[in-house]
Amino acid sequence: MDLLVRGNRPRRSGPAPRDPERTRERLLQAAFREVYRSGFQSAGLNAILAAAGVTRGALYHHFGSKEALGYAIVEEIIAPDNRGQWLRPLQNCEDPIDALIGAVQELSVQPEAVGGGCPLLNLAQEMSPLDAGFRQRLATIFRNWQDGVAAALRDGQNHGKVRRDLEPAQAAGLLIAMVEGYGSLAKNAQDAKVMEEGIRNIVEWLRSMRPPGNGKRG
Repeated sequence: MDLLVRGNRPRRSGPAPRDPERTRERLLQAAFREVYRSGFQSAGLNAILAAAGVTRGALYHHFGSKEALGYAIVEEIIAPDNRGQWLRPLQNCEDPIDALIGAVQELSVQPEAVGGGCPLLNLAQEMSPLDAGFRQRLATIFRNWQDGVAAALRDGQNHGKVRRDLEPAQAAGLLIAMVEGYGSLAKNAQDAKVMEEGIRNIVEWLRSMRPPGNGKRG
């Protein structure tokens, strides 16, 4: 009965009610795409506003400045994506080597991903020398990535899944360097084959971290 009563009520005229959270998310996603395509310094606010379908006033209401918008991209898009790709698979995993191999094999070799490069590294290379706010936020992502991988490798050593002669923090740092290094080489070459070869090499290196006598090839 209540549904019928509501259905017979006259509709209110005027614009649809505002949804501030949705507006903010549209701005954030549009800004991420523009920054990924053009870099932060060259990213145009007009292009972001047009893609998001909002006004300049809405932008400054939610973020205050272009820098604040850039920081939000790092904290709310790039950092969660990094955690999801690299750290979540390591949570409560039986074998960190298996989990890391899986994460590496899921790296995209699609033309748009290879050609655009890693969003984290792109911003680090562009903005870390110029802006302390970017530098500190990006450094936190790299540090958490390395610490998370190192902790998983350390736990793997304790359970006989990882060679005891490895230093977990060094191995974690080398993994990050290889992933980002091959990504940079592939972006520079604009060639997915470079990334495909890199993935194969990283996987073989990860397999070499198993203890002697472990014939597992996964």
